[in-house]
Amino acid sequence: MRRLKSLGVLIGAAGLLAAACGGTTASNNSASGPTGTITISNESGSTWTCQFNPFNENVNWELYGPVYEPLAMVDTLDNGKATPWLAKSWTWNSNATQLTFTMRSGAKWQDGVPITAADVVYTFDLLKRYTALDLNSDWTVLKSVVQKGSNQVVMTFNQPAMTYFYLVAYETPIVPEHIWSKIANPVTYPDTHPVGSGAYKVGSCTPENIKFVANKHYYIPGEPKIATVNYPAFLSNTPANQELADGQAQWGEQFIPSIQSFYSDKSPDNKYWFPPVINNDLFINLKKPLLDNVAVREAMSYAIDRNKVSQDGEYGYEPPATQSGIVSPTFSSWLDTSLAAKYDYGYDPAKSEQILTAAGFKKASDGIFQNSAGQPLNFTVINIGDDSDFVSDMAIVQQEFKAVGIGLSVDNLSSNAFDTDLFDGDYQLAYYYETGGPTPYYEFRQWLLTANSAPIGQPASYNYERYSNPATDALLNSYSSATTLAQQHQIMDELQQVMLQDVPVIPIVEGVVWYEYNTADFTGWPTQSNPYAQPGPAQNPDFGWVLLHLKPA
Repeated sequence: MRRLKSLGVLIGAAGLLAAACGGTTASNNSASGPTGTITISNESGSTWTCQFNPFNENVNWELYGPVYEPLAMVDTLDNGKATPWLAKSWTWNSNATQLTFTMRSGAKWQDGVPITAADVVYTFDLLKRYTALDLNSDWTVLKSVVQKGSNQVVMTFNQPAMTYFYLVAYETPIVPEHIWSKIANPVTYPDTHPVGSGAYKVGSCTPENIKFVANKHYYIPGEPKIATVNYPAFLSNTPANQELADGQAQWGEQFIPSIQSFYSDKSPDNKYWFPPVINNDLFINLKKPLLDNVAVREAMSYAIDRNKVSQDGEYGYEPPATQSGIVSPTFSSWLDTSLAAKYDYGYDPAKSEQILTAAGFKKASDGIFQNSAGQPLNFTVINIGDDSDFVSDMAIVQQEFKAVGIGLSVDNLSSNAFDTDLFDGDYQLAYYYETGGPTPYYEFRQWLLTANSAPIGQPASYNYERYSNPATDALLNSYSSATTLAQQHQIMDELQQVMLQDVPVIPIVEGVVWYEYNTADFTGWPTQSNPYAQPGPAQNPDFGWVLLHLKPA
């Protein structure tokens, strides 16, 4: 169970390095060099675009970690433990308003140009100048980012900011100034030939496969140990699952129905682990008519049998969520049980209908509620059609909504079409998720912070529902100023009340990291007893961190 033990939990020891990462810099590899090929099986829902702009959230997960890197690794599954990555170390000032990173010496970009503190300053200045690139709203908390001496970067915040270490050090990829400063429009830049700092280069890319090849001059000695990584583009779960079961792929992030018989029983080397870390949510476009009525949103939440979705739609792999939004057991210590009991958002179809009736809605002859103007509660939910579990989930919700007088059509889209509609706000309801972080705060910040959203027609980095409340923003911003764990819990209790009272999104099941791995040819995998990273290959930048731990058996 992850618990925030102190305000310093995200700092980690400045000199601490994971087993795969040494503190010195050298021309890395062992005498034999990297060997072997690992194949990933992760249903992407579409073919690869071969565009890799690390600030484009549609594509950045494909190589953020292996190619582009952050300043530090923060382990969501290990109490937010922080370990140096591109930076060598860091220190805070006494009141946690200033963070100084010291960069590694001798590290180079993949084209041989030295990596400097100036590259870090340039990256953050780029996000400031082009707000569309600032996916994590870094500049809502930053005051300045400047170079100090030859190898240090000083970040000054507008308030105590240890909580924001996760955003600036882990969730922000660093790019080379000598390349990006020549780009006319970095927002639309496709980045088809990325040059990063990471252990892997893009060797080739086709719509069917991304081939990563080892960077033999990587700055961490002895890394990487694997020569080639193939990342095929699977359009649906079925062929991707078969590749895993047959051992043709060694690393997956897949929903596999009946996983024991289909996958585990095929080989003793076929293993899996599904840690819950976030929520799978029904996003509600608050700018759409009828959906801006909290009574409608409350009725929807009561109408959903989350246990049924968990068992029938997700085979029991993903636990039922709560309207409070706290993932358990991972974050159980943060749940305000008394508040959850007060609102009691259990499955209650009768209460759903009572709420709508009390709000002035009446059932028409077709059994669907409508308002006094005759507008029916008929909605469309967009979904990723090739995610078979998501399709099953929404089929269940569709029937449950119908039972209480809410019409629901399911539009199963391609992954690319879904992303565009979701980010731009071109939808009524959508089934998706945020990325979360080492405490529930980060998912709540992604859901609820006004700065994360955007007007309809413009892409939102998070807060897809377009929720905006100054009081909620103030709560979110006050979290990093809290000086005790008790104060942080009090803030999170108030944020849970926002979820229960305003119902801006509806958590349905808890999102796990789907993770299958084969131990026959490679060792060093993350496990429940050694959770050094979020283990799936679609988790970034953890994807690259895991590759630094893997080696041929």
